[in-house]
Amino acid sequence: MILFEKITILPSAYESAIEDAYLLVGDDGKIAYLGTEKPECEGAEVVSGRRRALIPGLINAHTHLPMTVFRGYGEGCELHEWLNRYIFPAEAKMDRKTVGICTDIALAEVLASGTTSVTDMYNIEPAVAERVAESGIKGNLCRALTSFASPDGFEWSGERADDAALEAAELYERFHGYDNGRIKVDAAIHAEYTSGPYLWQKVEAFAAEHGLGVHLHLSETKSEHEECIGRWGMTPAALFEKYGVLDHKANCAHCVWTTPEDHAILARHGATAVHNPVSNLKLASGFAPIVEMEKAGVNVALGTDGVSSNNSHDMFEEIKLAAIMHKAVALDPTLVPVETAFAMATLNGAKAQGRENECGRLAVGFDADMALIDLDSPHLYPIHSLLSNLVFAARGSDVERTYVRGRELYRRGEWRTLDVERARYDMEHYVFPKIWG
Repeated sequence: MILFEKITILPSAYESAIEDAYLLVGDDGKIAYLGTEKPECEGAEVVSGRRRALIPGLINAHTHLPMTVFRGYGEGCELHEWLNRYIFPAEAKMDRKTVGICTDIALAEVLASGTTSVTDMYNIEPAVAERVAESGIKGNLCRALTSFASPDGFEWSGERADDAALEAAELYERFHGYDNGRIKVDAAIHAEYTSGPYLWQKVEAFAAEHGLGVHLHLSETKSEHEECIGRWGMTPAALFEKYGVLDHKANCAHCVWTTPEDHAILARHGATAVHNPVSNLKLASGFAPIVEMEKAGVNVALGTDGVSSNNSHDMFEEIKLAAIMHKAVALDPTLVPVETAFAMATLNGAKAQGRENECGRLAVGFDADMALIDLDSPHLYPIHSLLSNLVFAARGSDVERTYVRGRELYRRGEWRTLDVERARYDMEHYVFPKIWG
């Protein structure tokens, strides 16, 4: 058991902060008590809350963890030039060891900045899952599928199964439901422009058979969106609806060029639009119309995208940018209030992952997925509103401790489950020579 005493607690985006409060984590990793009276808890580890705050752990609803190795690589390009000129050729040289090493570096950054669950899409995803399993973090993981390797057909096994299909099948068989659901596996389509109908049908059938969600990139760039209309006479959202892909708790990353009709489609299917403001601005992809999406009833979550197109896994940057960017675009300071921005990174992210009954807020019976924030820094003083400070002033470096299911995974520059120095050494001595010689 762990007792946090005399601490400020923010239960959720839509609840007021509670000062001089107590929170008790039970031996099962769930929150056993939250209130202003000290509970009976003999033998519990006690954590002083003086000038500290407990907040729900942040949820990164779209990233590519192993792309940490490409931080700062191929700068100054739009998405498709960047992918084809820099990223795809380098990715082709990665192996399982490379992916595992790069994932460890990413997870170290993720945990140190208060993120307790990630939705990851990448190649050789079983190697990512191995590191996620070891780290103790939560994850919704998927192996993105394209039509590059098998343009004339697709099968999950046998002679017509390519490496991506075999990896996707392995990921599901080894890791779906791992550690009582700490890891979940999603089906995945990379995007409309990298795949075709036979693949969409196979993925949809796989998701239906196993009860999985589907993760995909959707209308990230203007050219992607318009070329899809030119090919099929409909938008990517309408096309994926036609093939049943959106019937399976779809997480649609980016959604920058979606239309009002697309928003109605996403809302009708209970899909999530994952907003990636830093990446979308850095690659000059545009401004996702999240205000219109929310008005249409679409669940909007937040993600960093890969560090390759963001340079950071700090979710506090995404929260702040999401809160201010749309005010300027619409010349309306009332848009995306602090509650909405923080909910995107917590409650809405939990819903996107199918975890809304276990995390995203601090409440009795929920998993103790939490970040302990050091409020001593000058940039967090004074506190007229804790939530306002978290949205507009906080940084990932303000996180002192990170807990998942009540297990401390990070504290003040130390990782309990990751050998960060070893990962740095392996990055320099194995990964760099492997990719760049």
